[in-house]
Amino acid sequence: MRALATHKAARGLLDDAAVLDWPLGLQLVATHDMLVEGVHYTADCPATDVAWKLLAVNLSDLAAMGAKPVGVLLGAAIGSSRPVDWPDAFATGLGRALEAFAVPMLGGDTVRGGVQTVLALTALGSVPAGSALSRGGASAGDDLWVSGTIGDAGLGLAVANGAGLPADAGRKALRRYRGPTPRLALGQALRGLATAAMDVSDGLALDAARLAHASGAAAEIRLADVPLSDFAPGSEADRLAHVSAGDDYELLFAAPAERRDAILAAASQAKTQVTRIGQLSPASPGAAIAQSVRLIGFSGERLQPARLGYEHE
Repeated sequence: MRALATHKAARGLLDDAAVLDWPLGLQLVATHDMLVEGVHYTADCPATDVAWKLLAVNLSDLAAMGAKPVGVLLGAAIGSSRPVDWPDAFATGLGRALEAFAVPMLGGDTVRGGVQTVLALTALGSVPAGSALSRGGASAGDDLWVSGTIGDAGLGLAVANGAGLPADAGRKALRRYRGPTPRLALGQALRGLATAAMDVSDGLALDAARLAHASGAAAEIRLADVPLSDFAPGSEADRLAHVSAGDDYELLFAAPAERRDAILAAASQAKTQVTRIGQLSPASPGAAIAQSVRLIGFSGERLQPARLGYEHE
């Protein structure tokens, strides 16, 4: 991994830590996410794709805060079940991902240990002081928006686990599952416009409930308006499954109705599709997170999926 740490702050990995210059007027944004073999990716997933996803999911957290990436630090415990050339392939994939998102590697640690591979990344970003987006801050009446398309990664996971889809659709879905795109440009463009934001990692329905709850409101999502890829089935039942599937890594955000034109202009600037999927409404007193989202079916009735999304243990 030494070849990846070329930024001057990494100091050639000759010292115990990186040394970063930090301009006045900026705040540090830090996040840390892990990928565990058999939990976050399948054992047969190519090492290059695992590396891309590890970086992407961390950068997605920065995007949700409106932050610009500054650098990352890697922690990798390569499992004994991985072939001897796996670390080299992983490093190649990570190098490609770092280059694609123009993010420097600042340091970290890599070891061999255990049976399963456990990968962790710390991503650092910056925002102008006081401008970071958060999950709280939205109000009843705000529009609810989402970037990109929803449910592709859930279909991709099904393909990875052996489910059958038409060949072209299966390839596209698997690509979305293994290679998410963090919406960095959109996140930065939404500073000062969005009243609340987060990335969709555990399912649109569950994450909408979390955003609404943090804002002291309830979220209402119109299933017919949830954006889907052209290869994704779009029946009402299918859409219920899509909004409760995870790993989309799109941005979910709220903004007042009078900012609709500004939101569309910001999305155009960021070259990212956004769709208005509902709105926030007043919360019921004492409502739990799971009660903070309402899914509205094609005929206007309220629907309830078997689960809202992926719940961490």
